[in-house]
Amino acid sequence: MPRPLPMILIFIAIIALVASGSHYFLWTRLVRATSLEAPWRGLVTAVLVAGALLLPASLIVHQLVDAPWSRALSFVGYVWMGLAFFLLFGLAAADLFHLGDRLFASFRSLAPDPDRRLFLARALGGSAAAFSAIAGTVALRSALQEAKLVDVVVPLQQLPKSMHGLTIIQISDVHVGPTIRRDVVDALVDRVNALHPDLVVLTGDLVDGSVAALGSEMTGFKRLKSRYGTFFVTGNHEYYSGVDDWLAWWRQQGVTVLRNERVTIGSGADVIDLAGVDDWQAARFGRGHGHDLPKAMANRDPNRAVILLAHQPKSIVEAAEHGVSLQLSGHTHGGQLWPFSFLVGLQQPYVAGLALHKDTWIYVSRGTGYWGPPMRLGAPSELTRIVLHAAA
Repeated sequence: MPRPLPMILIFIAIIALVASGSHYFLWTRLVRATSLEAPWRGLVTAVLVAGALLLPASLIVHQLVDAPWSRALSFVGYVWMGLAFFLLFGLAAADLFHLGDRLFASFRSLAPDPDRRLFLARALGGSAAAFSAIAGTVALRSALQEAKLVDVVVPLQQLPKSMHGLTIIQISDVHVGPTIRRDVVDALVDRVNALHPDLVVLTGDLVDGSVAALGSEMTGFKRLKSRYGTFFVTGNHEYYSGVDDWLAWWRQQGVTVLRNERVTIGSGADVIDLAGVDDWQAARFGRGHGHDLPKAMANRDPNRAVILLAHQPKSIVEAAEHGVSLQLSGHTHGGQLWPFSFLVGLQQPYVAGLALHKDTWIYVSRGTGYWGPPMRLGAPSELTRIVLHAAA
């Protein structure tokens, strides 16, 4: 089902409020503080007003019309969102420099110099704008490139020797939606199939939109081929996009959906367990959804290696308590836009890559797509190939 209208309106209202506040700050620093004169004053003001209106407008249009021109509008809106982020960061850094300069002048008992203050405001504002343009260009190019194939070797104590070398392809956080469409999905599936994996896992946030809007864009996932099949767990964005419809859709594509449950991979004595849980925030959406690792791990053979699919890295604390061998997660995008990665680290225990939490390995994918701005800085997208080794 489509997202409830009130949720859409609340989301757009929040975006509009944040956009207006942030762009007013940009105006005060780039126009008022620099005492820009005509025609630059009017030009920069017009650009900032248009930027403040662009993102909420593109969100509204995308909800009403799904057409090439509306997707192009969304692309431009999200690009501006990324540029504005870099500009805000650049100006924040400039403000720290300006503050240090004023403290130094106060310490030396220097008289205020209006001309010097204006020069600094213009120099720092121009530097922030240049940083935004350069960082945005680099980030845009990075995001639009093909996701890098990342190889990760994980030794597992309980892995049967006959399963040494088992390969798992992890796809996470593609965010098919306004700016990522069928061509990206089809190319991704072709790459995965060429790798001949034993197992394919989809660790959530594959979509940003309803089945009605995006189902036809996603059909390429039905072509995924592997020895043991494809397995899916929900991310938080599935819950914003009509989760029950998407769960039914994935099952129709032949993908196994793991909702707080566990399956056996392999045959005979040479097997491992594969478990999956609902997204960490799923319970607030009701209708029987909710993260329940104890249920997924109930009555399991403790002598078997168990791999857990959990969208958010937060699950690792509970996973370690239940003897999980390896947790595969996404959600963080590796921060996506530096320096946002530092803030992500305050909300999640792990941001990207392989780590050992007590006796449990965790691998956090930086994501195969992107969310919002088609930009990545310091956190390139990835297609992950995990190779399991039987530990000596």
